[in-house]
Amino acid sequence: MPVYLSRTANFLLTEEQLKGLLKRYDINGDGRLSKKELQVAFRGLGLNFSGFRARRALQHADADNDGFITDEEMKELITYAAKWGFTVN
Repeated sequence: MPVYLSRTANFLLTEEQLKGLLKRYDINGDGRLSKKELQVAFRGLGLNFSGFRARRALQHADADNDGFITDEEMKELITYAAKWGFTVN
């Protein structure tokens, strides 16, 4: 499923490539993305209000409410991020 990063550039990424890009922000290497790691990732992707967006992303995509985005929750995070200008086809 292609993903367009229209906020930062006009190039096409697959969902797996975007997932890999987000995983690079797993600073402590625990396999999950924390609120702080999401904030840094969103800022790195050129999004404004990265702290607010990280908080909202966790509220939306963190199915087990543990405060982290796991591999299983990543698809929902990517779908949710599409609302911010990332087009997921």
